[in-house]
Amino acid sequence: MSADETCRFGILTASDRATAGEYEDRSGPAIKQFLEEALTSAWDVSRRLVEDEQEIIEQALIDLCDEGCSVIITTGGTGPAPRDVTPEATEAVCGRMLPGFGEQMRAISLKHVPTAVLSRQTAGIRGSTLILNLPGSPRSIREILDEIFAAVPYCVDLIGGPYITTDPSVVDSFRPPHARK
Repeated sequence: MSADETCRFGILTASDRATAGEYEDRSGPAIKQFLEEALTSAWDVSRRLVEDEQEIIEQALIDLCDEGCSVIITTGGTGPAPRDVTPEATEAVCGRMLPGFGEQMRAISLKHVPTAVLSRQTAGIRGSTLILNLPGSPRSIREILDEIFAAVPYCVDLIGGPYITTDPSVVDSFRPPHARK
């Protein structure tokens, strides 16, 4: 993929209550706000708001991949409650899992709240799409993205996606010296 290609991001919020209109989805917009601040390369976004149902989440992830998303960031459904099934949906649609992302996301959250050990955040690859599962709290989303996003552009390079650049004052992306430009 070329360095001037637009990167499509998918944002998927899994929430029964937001889908039912009981409250406003603030997590999806928090992810978009981070992207607006961090990205300097061309990008666009597709958003989805779905119920906490594994089959519905799986289908939304597949649809976003089919639409050409290089990165999908989910929010919600990562806890231990019975309806928290986003990690299961992600694992079901991914060919390969990236456990290091989940380990690091929990480590970041543990700096702020002891209940981070309950989180089942994960990440995986479906074709040439990176899927990241974040918690539902806008504050946690920002804390996590501020730290883990440095690895996202190089991961997207490795799986055949477009070249992503970031504003180093927001997030300083890391690529090894031998990585393509």
